[in-house]
Amino acid sequence: MNWKNEWKNLAWIAGIFLAFFYLPVGNARFDNAVMESLHLAKWYAQEHVLLCLVPAFFIAGAIAVFVSQGSVMKYLGAKAKKVVAYSVAAVSGTILAVCSCTVLPLFSGIYKMGAGLGPATAFLYSGPAINVLAIALTARILGAQMGIARAVGAIVFSVVIGLLMHFIFRKEEQEKAAAQMAMPDEEVARPLWQNGLYFFSMVGILVFANWGKPDLDTGLWAAIYSAKWIITGGFAAALGVFLALWFNITWWKVALTAVPVVVLATVFPEQPVVAFAAGVIGLSAFTSTDKSEAGEWFSSSWGFAKQILPLLLFGVLIAGALLGRVGHEGLIPSDWVETAVGGNSLRANFFASFAGAFMYFATLTEVPILQGLINNGMGKGPALALLLAGPALSLPNMLVIRSVLGTRKTLVFVSLVIVMATLSGMLFGAFF
Repeated sequence: MNWKNEWKNLAWIAGIFLAFFYLPVGNARFDNAVMESLHLAKWYAQEHVLLCLVPAFFIAGAIAVFVSQGSVMKYLGAKAKKVVAYSVAAVSGTILAVCSCTVLPLFSGIYKMGAGLGPATAFLYSGPAINVLAIALTARILGAQMGIARAVGAIVFSVVIGLLMHFIFRKEEQEKAAAQMAMPDEEVARPLWQNGLYFFSMVGILVFANWGKPDLDTGLWAAIYSAKWIITGGFAAALGVFLALWFNITWWKVALTAVPVVVLATVFPEQPVVAFAAGVIGLSAFTSTDKSEAGEWFSSSWGFAKQILPLLLFGVLIAGALLGRVGHEGLIPSDWVETAVGGNSLRANFFASFAGAFMYFATLTEVPILQGLINNGMGKGPALALLLAGPALSLPNMLVIRSVLGTRKTLVFVSLVIVMATLSGMLFGAFF
């Protein structure tokens, strides 16, 4: 018998027993924190899993199956031209209005396909941080100075963080580049423009299904919001056509999937998520039973889901227990947060960056949260620090990043975001 392992097992058993033995059930703050964690997990499941994560899983699976490894390495690989690689990674956020969790399947997909660590982490940061809608909302509600600072800071951050990650782990990146140089060229199954339209249709579904309601009822954003499900349906129809034309999916399977979607959209016009769910189920059904590359697509997408979803939901539960939902408290009193972020000291900026990094922000929710904190005395520097660290990171996000990059690279990435956000906040607060 290996007593060393047995002592470890005994320590785990004793620790879990003591945790339950002294569980503060009945304490008002603890009981409230438990309910907040469940409320946040319920909200996350209702608002983000079906509309955000599921399309992202299918896109990530498609990257793994339909995008040649040579194409990824050409533009984002360790040997790619730095200007091209970091430009592609940084600009991606202007297209994808995603949160820190929705970007994870896409990041995991391109990294596993051979993207260099620098461009991949630049994409990981830029995806949720460089969001045109969020930046416009920031400028309108928190002022033009804050909006411009957020836009410039997010773009600079994505490039600098990517370059620093590449430099810190340059030995591993050099080995990866050498291995990539020795890889043979892959055969391309279909022309680039066909794959481009296929991915464009899926990205369109992801973007417009999650199009947020603007503050004003008039204007371009409001017009798009009122037609978001019609636009989403158009992209979904285009995806079905592309699958039938170019991916060897029998046309009647696509048509059979479309019938319940149209019927449910007609019967339940006020609940478009029902029709959306029917479309997801139908797509999953005919791709999972396909013996060709469509079956590989579903299998790859399912692999990402199995890896990422449990970690995300666990992280959401912990974040909810500690910090609660917007307008509700968890274990950490909101008064502590408001007191800690006043002024423009190093401590205030660091606390804002650190707290923002562990909080979960759905897309666009960070702006009203910050508006409330500023009204309660938060300094402009810490506000910018939270804007630069918060949307790009969260506790659920970190757990998944660790499963992809490992503990060391994750700690370095998170530390870089927090330190740079802190310094940026102090600089902004000193001038404004």
